[in-house]
Amino acid sequence: MTGGEKRYTKTLEESKNKLSNNSLSSSAEVDDFATRNSNLSTYEISRFSCEGSPTMASPWNQNSPCARSPWTSNFSRNLSQNVSQNGLICSLVREEGHIYSLAAKDGTLYTGSDSKNIRVWKNMQVFSAFKSNSGLVKAIIICGNTIYTGHQDGKVRVWKINPKDPSMHKQSGTFPAFFDIFKASIRPKNYVEVKRNRSTIWIKHADAISCLSMNKEKGLLYSASWDGTFKVWRVKDSKCLESVKAHDDAVNSVVSSIQGIVYTGSADGTVKVWKREQKGKVVRHVLTQTLLRQESAVTALAVNDTGSVVYCGSSDGIVNFWEMEKELSHSGVLKGHKLAVLCLAVAGNLVFSGSADNTICVWRREGVVHRCLSVLTGHTGPVKCLAIEEDSSVAGDRKWLVYSGSLDKSVKVWKVSETAPDLQRRTLIQKINGNFDWESMPSAKY
Repeated sequence: MTGGEKRYTKTLEESKNKLSNNSLSSSAEVDDFATRNSNLSTYEISRFSCEGSPTMASPWNQNSPCARSPWTSNFSRNLSQNVSQNGLICSLVREEGHIYSLAAKDGTLYTGSDSKNIRVWKNMQVFSAFKSNSGLVKAIIICGNTIYTGHQDGKVRVWKINPKDPSMHKQSGTFPAFFDIFKASIRPKNYVEVKRNRSTIWIKHADAISCLSMNKEKGLLYSASWDGTFKVWRVKDSKCLESVKAHDDAVNSVVSSIQGIVYTGSADGTVKVWKREQKGKVVRHVLTQTLLRQESAVTALAVNDTGSVVYCGSSDGIVNFWEMEKELSHSGVLKGHKLAVLCLAVAGNLVFSGSADNTICVWRREGVVHRCLSVLTGHTGPVKCLAIEEDSSVAGDRKWLVYSGSLDKSVKVWKVSETAPDLQRRTLIQKINGNFDWESMPSAKY
């Protein structure tokens, strides 16, 4: 058993012990709490401030003497008709293993699991598949006709789509390339210590790859690993330009953003900001800021398209965020989960958080305020990964197709409208119908 496997096994045992009194139904659902140190804890979800509002004394309150007035049912029905609901379209199930990674583009979905198979889906049907002998597929990125996959063995594999037959995928390379490994291994100065009494060449990850991120403009691929580093690759020739010892524990997420900024989040509880500096062919990333220090592991990061807001999910179930216009000062928290946040995604003005509590919270950013639109339920295991693309088949309101991969071995497809009413408005309908539970209301604090 390798050192990585020992730490992986140890983490699983710790996670299982910590979760023994929680709601996860089986040890299989704990399988990927190797997003390290997921000290899962429950907490009381805060209520909106409107709980003590005049609405409680209005005719809409079921406890009011006017609650059963003749117009109440018509009002509820008319309001409900104007509500654009977010909901499940279908489930994609192949009994192959837990889903660890997703990527979507132009109606094509790629799914990675612990079965070694990478499946390709079109029109909600299996289109093709290709196989890697490396085991778990931890991350997938689509860039044109090239697919990059990050694996448990610490390598990035490169796949090309056959232009004549899009169902065919052929492996075209590996990061690092075999020749680069051979050349680097000759010089003793290329070896770095990764553990006590163990060293390896600096261009190789010494543990599983946890995340990939692409800077398409510069042609750079970033790989984050449980070995505490992130590496920078030039995709045109598969060269490793830099290896950064970023954290004291596993790096669970890396995100490349605008203006050469890179964010990393780790199981050591920190979120760090790095600035890319390039002089000629030499690329260096310099630490400029540490956004967060906490006991809970950082499990996921996401940045919106303009790079103006950074989101961080943690093992305590909370999403923190920072705004660039405030010089990345802390701007607030989103509370919608009872267990660890395992993945984040941003699309337009919407933020999606997937959790070990089997749900996905959908938040809409309105200026400086975030409102919870929906809590998507249906998975029977932790939601491990998310992928989003715009639904171009619908005119008018901006809608998104949301793909969620889970440790329940399924991928679910959701349709989410950016103009859907938030939970407060839908709460009004539920209040009228007498079936609302205040304790289920997610909250945002600033």
